[in-house]
Amino acid sequence: MALDGIIILDNNGRPIIQSGFRSTTTAYPLLHIDAVNDALQKAERSADVDPVIYVSSYNAANVSSACCHVRVGDLRFLCPVSGDVDPLLAFAFLQTFIDILREYLGTVSAATVRDNFDIVYQLFEETLDTGGHPLTTYSNALRDIVIPPSLLNKLLSVTGTNFNSTINSGFGAGAAIGPFSSPLPWRKTGVRYNNNEIYFDIVEHFKAIVNKNGAVVSSNVHGKIEANAKLSGTPDCSLNFTNPQVLEDCALHPCVRLLRWNRDKILSFVPPDGRFTLMDYTYSSNPLPSPSPAQQSLSSVMSSRTNVALPFTIKAIVELEDSGGSFDVTLTSRYSTHALENVVADMHLGQGAGGIRCSVSRGSGGGGFINAGGSRNMDTFGASSGASWSFDAQRAVLRWEIPIVPPSSSWSMHGSFSTTNRIPRPSHAIRVHFDISSHTYSALKVGQLKVMNAKENYKPFKGIRGRSSGEVEWRW
Repeated sequence: MALDGIIILDNNGRPIIQSGFRSTTTAYPLLHIDAVNDALQKAERSADVDPVIYVSSYNAANVSSACCHVRVGDLRFLCPVSGDVDPLLAFAFLQTFIDILREYLGTVSAATVRDNFDIVYQLFEETLDTGGHPLTTYSNALRDIVIPPSLLNKLLSVTGTNFNSTINSGFGAGAAIGPFSSPLPWRKTGVRYNNNEIYFDIVEHFKAIVNKNGAVVSSNVHGKIEANAKLSGTPDCSLNFTNPQVLEDCALHPCVRLLRWNRDKILSFVPPDGRFTLMDYTYSSNPLPSPSPAQQSLSSVMSSRTNVALPFTIKAIVELEDSGGSFDVTLTSRYSTHALENVVADMHLGQGAGGIRCSVSRGSGGGGFINAGGSRNMDTFGASSGASWSFDAQRAVLRWEIPIVPPSSSWSMHGSFSTTNRIPRPSHAIRVHFDISSHTYSALKVGQLKVMNAKENYKPFKGIRGRSSGEVEWRW
């Protein structure tokens, strides 16, 4: 009734390494490998394959199972599960294990896994016990029992190194003796820095669907607080907000004291060493009191709509004719103080589209036509002027890119296309991705940040900043 193990496949679907699978026969992991490879062969695109694949039993004495899988670069990670197991547990464990591999190997690829076969297999043994339950998943605790490749190479290259004493020393100056020497599994002992500092990034992502009348059909904002702590000793931090009521559905790092957060809405914690995600949350512009059972449906409806002003407007005029059509799209920034960055608008013109003739121009603030050219597969024109367009003939997607959209500025793209089909069938939506620096949709404000350390006497440098991104699907 837990996770049965992990299998890592290469880009050709061949297994590189797998965990023990002690409670099953040797045919059990092979069934899941075949099930995933068969599903990938039958699908037109690998992205179309369901992340959870049903695997039937190979004889009457065995129960059916499922295979959860994720793709990372040129690898595919498989996690077979059987019995009453939530697949989300498998995906959460796979993501944690992949993060551990990144910390150990730097780049997760078939080459690095093969070159560090022994390290990966040790991580299998330490992160998942024989019963299929996650065991040690904190990298600071793992480094006490599984030596990172770089450190192992140093130990082997130095003549006369006492290998056993080095392993038991905890790999840090002043570390206590033996593995798991730290009382906090997420933080190792004996951490020392010449310059003590801690930084926080408030990162928010906005998603919205807008109908052809410009009305928001659905919108939400998901955020997280990313931290990077480089502090000596065992610091105790506390972080409070001036408007914590805008936070909903908070998921906290295990280092956060849950009682203090529930009572005072203060993040009190001893941070891990290095980078970590302190909290994930959902922004609520209209916080409601705890709903009664009769109000649950109202609460769910309210949570799907967030009163966040759209950062831009789009006016699209598309005229379809036999075997082609024309388009005229105008994007106007609604912000008066912040610029939109890395704006990318994708417009799917339908299968068989081609013969693109397109030009982009800037409206307010001068500009005129930036470029005008013929069609070419993934060619880009006018990049030196800022905005540009390109066409992916394989996906039939017209892409419009604007590096920076200044406040209150407008940009236009117009042109025509042809299609091999008698009736053109473009997607009636434009999907826009963008970034905004030094801005958060929730306007979450930090009231006070304290860093205390009874055994160390230092004043750390503290920094807090915000940044946002967004994805808007605008129907026309």
